[in-house]
Amino acid sequence: MIANTGNLMLDRQLSRWYPLKDHPVQLALVAAVSEGIRFPLVPAGRRSGKTERFKRFVVKQASAYTGMYFAAAPTHAQAKKIFWDDLKAFTLCCMHSRRPSESDLIIYLDNGSEIHVIGLDKPQRIEGIPWTGGGIDEFADIKPDAWEANILPALNTVNPTMPDYRAWCWLLGVPDGLNHYYDLCMQAESGNDPNFRVFHWKSAEILPADVMDAMKRAMSAKQFKQEFEASFETASGRIYEDYSKANTTNAAIEPHEQLMWMHDQNFTPLSSAIGVRRNDGKDLYLLDEIVLISAVSKQSAAEFVDKFKDHKNKHVLIYGDPAGKAGEKHGHASDYTDIEGVLKANGWTYTRKVKPAHPSIKDRQNAVRAKILTASGETSLFINPVTAPWCHKGLSTVQLQMGSTFQEDQKNDYQHITTAIGYCIDVEWPCIKRTGGTRRIGGLA
Repeated sequence: MIANTGNLMLDRQLSRWYPLKDHPVQLALVAAVSEGIRFPLVPAGRRSGKTERFKRFVVKQASAYTGMYFAAAPTHAQAKKIFWDDLKAFTLCCMHSRRPSESDLIIYLDNGSEIHVIGLDKPQRIEGIPWTGGGIDEFADIKPDAWEANILPALNTVNPTMPDYRAWCWLLGVPDGLNHYYDLCMQAESGNDPNFRVFHWKSAEILPADVMDAMKRAMSAKQFKQEFEASFETASGRIYEDYSKANTTNAAIEPHEQLMWMHDQNFTPLSSAIGVRRNDGKDLYLLDEIVLISAVSKQSAAEFVDKFKDHKNKHVLIYGDPAGKAGEKHGHASDYTDIEGVLKANGWTYTRKVKPAHPSIKDRQNAVRAKILTASGETSLFINPVTAPWCHKGLSTVQLQMGSTFQEDQKNDYQHITTAIGYCIDVEWPCIKRTGGTRRIGGLA
């Protein structure tokens, strides 16, 4: 945009409103708030216009609707660098009756709106103001608990002058592993909360081919995918690397279905998953879970019978760690007898399907991998990430112990529930093995 108003500063600020390349996902993003989407998630490629779109959007909103707006980043220095000069230009602050506050990073529009530039290294900075709307750039880099502890409560603060209004917030950035940004994007993709929606595009859809070629030559494939394709890449060594959105579902347990309850005993968190078979028994749907901190098996069983007290099919299949049978040879109670005692006392029957000995770790992992995705492209394991979030996060994040080709990282709490899943799958869908040069199906003579 070329301006010649005779005011050098105004011309400079007007020139900041140069035209952008239209892109269908970006145009849908700009329309999202007006369509009732409070929290657009924008994991898009570097230098592809996501932050530019937000700057223009927040200025237009602040100009059209009087209110309190914010533009935030993980630190004060980042926020100032990313937003301050551009927002002053976009708002044509040289024409404002009140000068921006360079110390507090606040722009005062003549219609009464304010735009605050905020660093979230102290997340409480966002609290205490009845916001109209805003956005957070580099969202993957903010403190993991800041969204639930500080940001969302601040956005849900009701303005007494507009009791029915709810603030909106764009959540922008490039992925950085399977962290809190990934979790929110998966929540949005599930479609269970209409306040959230993901808007994704790759840098190559905006930037020239020669720029993208230069970036490819300068970066590793993994880094390029994360930075310029906005792909949620993980650290090397992810055990279930084929687990993806294709394995997620919004299905729920039906009252008539037989429940499959799978355990990993003697660990905290005490983790168990609950699933059902579908598609003539070929598919495993994991649709619920019980995860307890510093608990014993009897407490897990109490949770189970309470959770499923209205379930019609009262026969449950039990899978899990063979070590949970410890003590039974000598007439002592075991984890499984404790569970079965609670079930029986509450009107349930059961079949215990626990192997005499542990499967090999590799066999268990390979059995799970084959349910996630076979070499021929078939998927037969499905997780509801809303009702079974530990199952979902575990299959998404559990990694190998450094230096090992199969040992699982014991520092990841989600490892216990993936182990429980593996015990069930190893019984019902054992992996194909090779023994002494002869092909053999695991579990068959």
